Amino acid sequence: MPLNANGAMNPCWTCRNRRVQCDLSGSPCAKCIKAGVECFDKRPFRWVKGVAIRGNLQGYSYEGNPDKPKKKPRASKLVQAKQKISENALVRSTEDTRCLPAALQDPSLLNLDRLSRYYINYYNEHICKLFIVYDSDRNPFRSLISFGLKDPVLQKAILALAARHHANTGKSFNQIEASTSPNHANADRDALLFKHQAMEALSRIIGAGDTAKNDTTVASIFLLIFLDLLESGSDGWNFHLRGAKSLIKSYLPLLESQAGINHGPGQTLQEIWSFISMQIRSIETLGSTFLRPKLLSEIAPTSPETIQSQETVEQSFLGCPEYLLTAIRFFSNERDTIAGSEFTEQANLDTHVQDTTSMLELVRNFDSYEWALSVQGPTQTPVDVINDLCTLSEAFKTATLIYGGRVLDALTGDDTTQDELVSELLGLLHLLKTNDALFKCVLWAIFVAGLECRTQAQRDFLIECLEIFWRDTSCLNVINATKILRDYWEQLGSGTPSKWIFDIGCLGRDWLLL
Repeated sequence: MPLNANGAMNPCWTCRNRRVQCDLSGSPCAKCIKAGVECFDKRPFRWVKGVAIRGNLQGYSYEGNPDKPKKKPRASKLVQAKQKISENALVRSTEDTRCLPAALQDPSLLNLDRLSRYYINYYNEHICKLFIVYDSDRNPFRSLISFGLKDPVLQKAILALAARHHANTGKSFNQIEASTSPNHANADRDALLFKHQAMEALSRIIGAGDTAKNDTTVASIFLLIFLDLLESGSDGWNFHLRGAKSLIKSYLPLLESQAGINHGPGQTLQEIWSFISMQIRSIETLGSTFLRPKLLSEIAPTSPETIQSQETVEQSFLGCPEYLLTAIRFFSNERDTIAGSEFTEQANLDTHVQDTTSMLELVRNFDSYEWALSVQGPTQTPVDVINDLCTLSEAFKTATLIYGGRVLDALTGDDTTQDELVSELLGLLHLLKTNDALFKCVLWAIFVAGLECRTQAQRDFLIECLEIFWRDTSCLNVINATKILRDYWEQLGSGTPSKWIFDIGCLGRDWLLL
């Protein structure tokens, strides 16, 4: 974006032409990206064939006989011109590497084509802050860029993630068919191509048993899980999860031997691995709650350093306290036990009932405010941030109590009312829905509330929450979550929703609703 005489950036021509205020964020600017239009610094040239671009002679040309003007089909020419402009729009905006943030001024970028540079910049600006609670200069997703510039598999995964998100921004909550915008259509094709290239390269590395690349291979698989959230949130993620867990297990001894070695700007390889390992555990824990019992294998292994490390929201995908994740894993395992066993002895059943009741009491006693205080960063955290984190924790806590309560009902044969907890959870979601950073973390809690709510007013509010979540994330898994809930409500009617801990996993597909 050009600078004026005072050294400040000028607003782009596209925003001025659309009569909106440009945010001056770069080229292309965020306003143009969101609107799905080409971002031009200056008025673009219009190349046409003919003697005039307007008026009675528009489209006429003198070919062969200068005395006889010949009419050209203007409509097809216009379409072709627009398509050509669209094809070059992305690369044109990144032709000058000065538009990239300072953190991306890596010499390796010069070896990439302009389209790849655009998507890496897009990943840096949009993806890195999307899949983390709070963005910071120590964002692990951003640290993966330097590794991706040197590893083709990780690079293609980064590009696919960015292209898919960009393509999704051309869809709407109520109509997710492919966008008619050439810009978004091109991004859709780019996403498919980059994903295909990443999967092919990944298959070759795994097939060759190249353990020297385990670090970037796991990082690539990790990003492919998030790509599945953007694409649909069904099926493929659990296979990626299984492969990542296997590689993590085999790579842990080497990782521990390299403790303290700095492999990237600002973070050690071990720190990035600890982050990936912990987030895979979170994804698996919450993801397993809506799957068929025992579909996933044992929880991903982690190093002792990872388990002992202090929680930080700057290193967390969802911000769910580890204490609550442990409880959710327990309840999910109990559900699997119920689904796969017949309790032939009353004493065995009583033990499970007692253990589940005890875990529910531990969750009730969990202090979200103390947790919010404990995860503050190296500098003093403002009181309002602590309160927001406390609210986020309470949302996860309340949803965990609802889930655990239904597991206990399955053990005892009871059908306890959850109305009070549902009302409390809806109130917490109402407090969070204006917080862009935290609301993008609570799809799991929204879905749990949706499975329990009984009134139309509650359901309308949750649809509103899901639409806000879509606008904040552009992840297609929320569209599918909405469809699942609407179908579930239609089948349920005014009945009792106490068996959903089993029913929701029998939908024919394996959904990741995070």
